[in-house]
Parts: sequence; C-alpha cells; structure tokens
Amino acid sequence: MRFMHLFVYSSLGSEARAALLQQLPADIQPTFRTDISEAEQQAALAESELLLGNPPPQWLESALPSRLRFWQIDSAGIDRYQQLSPTFPVANMGDFFAWPCAETMVAGLLGLLRYIPELAVWQTQRHWEGAAVRPRLGLLQHQRVIILGSGAIGQAVAQQLRGFNCAVQFLARTDPAAHLHTREELLAALSTTDIVVNCLPGSADGFFSQELIAALPSHALYASVGRGNTTDEPALVAALQTGRLGGAVLDVTAQEPLPADSPLWHLPRVLLTQHSGGGRPGEDEGKVDLFLRNLQHLLRQEPIENPVSLHRGY
Repeated sequence: MRFMHLFVYSSLGSEARAALLQQLPADIQPTFRTDISEAEQQAALAESELLLGNPPPQWLESALPSRLRFWQIDSAGIDRYQQLSPTFPVANMGDFFAWPCAETMVAGLLGLLRYIPELAVWQTQRHWEGAAVRPRLGLLQHQRVIILGSGAIGQAVAQQLRGFNCAVQFLARTDPAAHLHTREELLAALSTTDIVVNCLPGSADGFFSQELIAALPSHALYASVGRGNTTDEPALVAALQTGRLGGAVLDVTAQEPLPADSPLWHLPRVLLTQHSGGGRPGEDEGKVDLFLRNLQHLLRQEPIENPVSLHRGY
C-alpha cells in the first residue's frame, strides 16, 4: 500500500485529534507538528501531499512542497500567503468563524455603549457608581453603521445589527449590492455615521487612514475584526487620546500579541478582545470536519468547499 502523507500543522485538542485519526482513510499517514521537534517540522512538511493548518509563511518563501496536492488553511484569513501561487487546490474555513466574530463585535459595541467594562471594574473595586453613570449610557438601537467589507463576517455583523434596528451600509469595492464602492464615497458618508465596523482583509493595508478617522463625529465608535494592518493605528490612538473618537472595539491590532507599552492597553473606552473573536464551541472539531470533507472531495475528484486563490487574497 502506498501511503499519502498528511502534515497537521494545526494544534488540535485531544477530541479533534482522535476524530481525525478515526476517520482518516487507511492509506493516509498523518504527522502532527506537536509530536515532533521544531527541527523536524519543515522536513515533514516537505514530504507531505496533504497539509492542514497555517505554517509560517517563511517556510514556503523559496518553494512550495513539491508533493503537495491539497492545503486546508484553518482560518478565514489568507493574506499572509498572498505571495504564493500554488497549482493545487487550497481552501480556507469560509464562513465558519463569521458568526462568532460578529457576536464579538456586537458584544463589544454594546459593552462600550452600556459601560459594561467600567461596571465590571467597579464591581472588582466594590465601588458603587449607580445613578451617576446613567446619563453616559448609549443605545445600539437606531445607530447609523458602515461596515467595511461585505464578506461573510460583514454580512453576519449586519444581520445582528439589524435586530437593533440599525441603519447599515456596506463599503465594498466589487460588490454591486454595496451602498459605497470608493474611498471618496466613504469619506463623504462618515460625518453622519455613528459606528464603523472594519471587516477588511489584510490586503487592504492601511485603508482606514487618519483622514477617514478624522471624518467621523467625535461620538463615533470604531470596531475592527478583519486584520490589524488595515487600520492606521497611530492615527486611531491619537484620536482616542484627544477625545476625537468615542471609543474602539479591537479584536485585531497591528502587532499581536499587543506590545506591553502600547497605549491601547490603558486608554479609556477601548475594549481589546485579543483576536479571540472567532472562538466558538467545537472549533478544532470544525477544522477537522471540513478537512475530512474536502479530502473526500479531492479523492473523488469533486470541487472542494471554500476554495481560495492565494494571490488574489480571497
């Protein structure tokens, strides 16, 4: 029997790992990154025909493994691999993380508007603020929202916000159903916007610039769940420090983990969710399930689920 080699870069929990081992065809031999030394990992990848997970981009800079036939990326974002042009099928996780990411954004916005972070701190301090905080509380209901990007996460954010009767507009360059298509149209709309939710991929480097931040009214809130590099972070920090912005919910930052000396740790009205937005029950099991389905599609010469083009970024 000729074995196909699978390299599992993903760090899987015990239940997900057991499920993968139980359901793999007998002629597929897995190697788990977590079972071998760091020195052995790149060699194991080089010998593999199948890949599950997101190895460091520098491992693939010189050349993709010559034997590789299929790659299941275990995230929605693929921008870190945009310089690659594989000739074999590649898939990402599609909309698997969209709903939890959207819930994190909505929870964060609600938290800021209803002063939940401050109330939690006051609880640990046994401090009763009581009626004094009431005039500061805002409502998510009827807020005017612009969502940057109309992909799966943006659509999930819009679906949830419409439950609060928010007026939602999308900015998307190539989506004909979006309300805004250019930076100039966005700039003109920002002065009457209460909330911006950034769901852009990493290919939109520095898109939400100092000029766009300055165009928002001072009460506006900014939320970001796409990629940290899409925001002009120094301009955002400056706007928050000077009160030119009402607050921010940041699941992603320019550098992760966020450096200990970043002002974002200490700024009031900033909620850092630490790139946890996509977390959900059965996360590892979901990655394994999709990989196994796509493996069967591959073996049957069927179209795979969630195919992506790395050099296009989607």
